[in-house]
Amino acid sequence: MKNLLSIESLSRDEILAVLADTAAMKSSRGHHASHPLRHQCWALIFSKSSTRTRVSFEVGIRELGGDPMFLAAADIQLGRGEPIKDTARVMGRMLHGAVIRTFAQKDVEDFAEFSGIPTINALTDEEHPCQILADLFTIRESRGSLDGLKVAFIGDGDCNVSRSWIWAAARLGFELVIAAPKKYQPCPELLARAGGSIHVTDDIHEAAKGSHVLYTDVWVSMGKEEEAAYRLAQLAGYQINASLCAAAPGALVMHCLPAYRGKEIDDATFEAHADTIFRQAENRLHAQKAVMARLLDARRAM
Repeated sequence: MKNLLSIESLSRDEILAVLADTAAMKSSRGHHASHPLRHQCWALIFSKSSTRTRVSFEVGIRELGGDPMFLAAADIQLGRGEPIKDTARVMGRMLHGAVIRTFAQKDVEDFAEFSGIPTINALTDEEHPCQILADLFTIRESRGSLDGLKVAFIGDGDCNVSRSWIWAAARLGFELVIAAPKKYQPCPELLARAGGSIHVTDDIHEAAKGSHVLYTDVWVSMGKEEEAAYRLAQLAGYQINASLCAAAPGALVMHCLPAYRGKEIDDATFEAHADTIFRQAENRLHAQKAVMARLLDARRAM
């Protein structure tokens, strides 16, 4: 694994290796035997606002011995129209790694190609691989295993997080049911390409039945603000609440945050499952440290 650009690009074995490394990173926090980023500088190049992603990467880079450099895309030449491949070729000669949070998936892929340094997708409109790796770890941490898993994704089934869930289910072989209005369901071409045990419905209670995880995300993603009123109206019946939880007794309730209570999840349900949700957020730190260390190991082995 030279870069982390998507869940689609990972194999089953690579995902499981990252999860194993995540457990080791979490258990050894504060007393790591090695610091693989020592004397390295990693850039965080963000075109989108962030709380958890920025903090977890800055802390993680420091805990692995490196120095993070935050660069808002609007403040560098990218914001004035410099091609991503030119920025990449400059930074590849000065930096040791890059974490990119932006709109277009192609920008992350081009940066990885032209920079030649380890590159991590910290969110694009297409995928959110770091989030799903942390989520998978959280589920395994809670259940002890991913075997026999059924995940119900409720809400906007055509967002970056749901797409990463599709590829995770395809790679690991668990069941994924996406409950969304027809307008917000993943495209059939993606589902055909992914394969696996993935089902789509507009019935949230049917999706929830027998699920071990009820998962949701915001209804209005960054860059979709002009559609907010329409989206809220279309997705109003796709809330995780006590009624839906009753269809999946004992299920984990997960949210990748930020949460808009009263919309995709009600306040009472959020608070009842806050421990899981904030453990998800914490596990971003450990999973991303595992990814960075693994990328460096792969480069050294080349």
